[in-house]
Amino acid sequence: MAECGASHSGSSGDSLDKSITLPPDEIFRNLENAKRFAIDIGGSLTKLAYYSTVQHKVARVRSFDHSGKDTEHDHEPPYEISVQEEVTARLHFIKFENTYIEACLDFIKDHLVNTETKVIPATGGGAYKFKDLIEEKLQLKVDKEDVMTCLIKGCNFVLKNIPHEAFMYQKDSDPEFRFQTNHPNIFPYLLVNIGSGVSIVKVETEDRFEWIGGSSIGGGTFWGLGALLTKTKKFDELLHLASRGQHTNVDMLVQDIYGGAHETLGLSGNLIASSFGKSATADREFSKEDMAKSLLHMISNDVGQLACLYAKLHCLDRVYFGGFFIRGHPVTMRTITYSINFFSKGEVQALFLRHEGYLGAIGAFLKGAEQDNPNQYSWGENYAGSSGLMSSSPELCPSQRVRSGTFDLLEMDRLERPLVNLPLLLDPSSYVPDTVDLTDDALARKYWLTCFEEALDGVVKRAVASQPGSVDAAERAEKFRQKYWDKLQTLRHQPFAYGTLTVRSLLDTREHCLNEFNFPDPYSKVKQRENGVALKSFQSVIRTLDALGWEERQLALIEGLLAGNVFDWGAKAVSDVLESDPQFGFEEAKRKLQERPWLVDTYSKWLQRLKGPPHKCALIFADNSGVDVILGVFPFVRELLSRGTEVILACNSGPALNDVTYSESLIVAERIAAMDPIIHSALREERLLLLQTGSSSPCLDLSRLDKGLAVLVRERGADLVVIEGMGRAVHTNYYAALRCESLKLAVIKNSWLAERLGGRLFSVIFKYEVPTE
Repeated sequence: MAECGASHSGSSGDSLDKSITLPPDEIFRNLENAKRFAIDIGGSLTKLAYYSTVQHKVARVRSFDHSGKDTEHDHEPPYEISVQEEVTARLHFIKFENTYIEACLDFIKDHLVNTETKVIPATGGGAYKFKDLIEEKLQLKVDKEDVMTCLIKGCNFVLKNIPHEAFMYQKDSDPEFRFQTNHPNIFPYLLVNIGSGVSIVKVETEDRFEWIGGSSIGGGTFWGLGALLTKTKKFDELLHLASRGQHTNVDMLVQDIYGGAHETLGLSGNLIASSFGKSATADREFSKEDMAKSLLHMISNDVGQLACLYAKLHCLDRVYFGGFFIRGHPVTMRTITYSINFFSKGEVQALFLRHEGYLGAIGAFLKGAEQDNPNQYSWGENYAGSSGLMSSSPELCPSQRVRSGTFDLLEMDRLERPLVNLPLLLDPSSYVPDTVDLTDDALARKYWLTCFEEALDGVVKRAVASQPGSVDAAERAEKFRQKYWDKLQTLRHQPFAYGTLTVRSLLDTREHCLNEFNFPDPYSKVKQRENGVALKSFQSVIRTLDALGWEERQLALIEGLLAGNVFDWGAKAVSDVLESDPQFGFEEAKRKLQERPWLVDTYSKWLQRLKGPPHKCALIFADNSGVDVILGVFPFVRELLSRGTEVILACNSGPALNDVTYSESLIVAERIAAMDPIIHSALREERLLLLQTGSSSPCLDLSRLDKGLAVLVRERGADLVVIEGMGRAVHTNYYAALRCESLKLAVIKNSWLAERLGGRLFSVIFKYEVPTE
């Protein structure tokens, strides 16, 4: 948390500025709207949690009231846009050293306007020590909560709500963090909390857990024995010594006892036979670094073996490690991982948590906020307001490195609906939304980070242009630019900062940063105009399609879908064309498309399928506004309806780029229904249903979809899923395995990606997949 070389002395008011690299008002954000607090105070770190309401602007759309008018004017937009204030809930988690607790409490007291609660749930040993101070400063009563209950509640919460929360540590990988996709059912698991001692807890359900074992040999043992051996009193300094030590100078290895004969025993010569074994016979001094390293190995190995035995005893294969002893320290994680692998023969997984330092604070908060039902909502990490997992790289200075793996700030936004898996996923536990892991793929990472940097000027320009009446739009847009630029630089050096780095996470981070500075929908006017233009062409497009023979029409419908998908303001190659040529339209887009055979082309197989019985129900994930949804998707929907197939059309809940939102799709459908009897009757008879996805991303995570959509998909027996667009069908879900037939189609509007896939700009992906029996 401290910058390299930052002072750690004193606890005066200005020490808050020194201790944390951000100004206080950027740390305790939105404090004036704080409603509830919770606190977890350990031996050296304080973790504060609070819930606040955040007011931000949203662009709302609604149909014009045409009562009393005879006809609509040709130049009139299809709907009106109004900017309104919306209130949402946010959770803030802040970590700081106990040295600064007084300064932090002073800052909170000075800026706290109104809080709904008069009680602050507290956990951790320090909650006793600082009880009077907290009550005096904040005028809130401190209510002590059980440490273990808080830890479990916190652990369940992060595993359910943060997709890349858990990771494996692999010493020789680059980077060394390997993130896990969250299992849809997180239970049962083993939580091994290594504080002063070790607690081992079996967690079976949200509220059922059992303390099944532990050890008095834990973090306190490392600290205590370490202080005796090295005369170093600070825990972090001890860890730093250990990271520079060579344990084989102190430990007796198998090869030291057996020489070359260890091979006949089937043992590795490098195994530790006796921790500190050489110190009994060697007549020399040992370095502090070597002793600290040996001690760290001894305790980590012991904890790993103990955890492994309990996991095997209770038939569990997932063990999460947390507590003050871990804190993302690489040597500790490496030794525990090695120990678990060795003793379980690879059958038990050692997993660590990005936010393990916050588990107690989160749990205490949840205990104190049960009347708000926080567990009934889904929450999402807000990348704009959260710090990232730090590197364990030796190039970084010690004060940064010893805190690798800890968070300074974590913010989570409440989502309006619970998010669940798409019921049609073949195996939710192995589903990975993203096609390319940029954490792993250095070449792709470098390309995409540069790509997002170069696009930044255009995004800033678009954001300012979207709010012509605002006096401070340019100033806010500059703040957005700086924040997003800083995030991109963090990800260049620490690609694992927020979990697995993907094109999706880069896009989502940009959306979060735009929202942060009140640019909720920079493309609202663009979408309004494009929807208006496309609606005027709808009837002529339908007339042309209806005049074709059946087989010709099927190909024309797919070409229409693909041509519509060209209209994507998120792709530079397209936005350049759209900016320079306002006349560029549907027919021009068709001419841009690659001729058949396409880059991926299973169209003949799809045509053959259409000659068979109709699908029962199709779920279609739409992409862009305007030409895409109106002239591409709706004619396709109309054809399916004519075949007797019901259709669920799913659009984003919130805005991202020029993607069509659910509220826009309702108005577009209403306007199309007024022109087309097939769409009109399908809407009236509920054979065509419009739903929201629960997402505000240009990409699509099928493990986090609106619960209402999932319920309807199951009720209607959907047997065809159509995913269109580069973000939804290429960056994500290209390899997604479903339990029913699927169509994944997109136009590649990025020349680097096209080249990587073996094609060129405007190459076509048409992937029709049938699940294997």
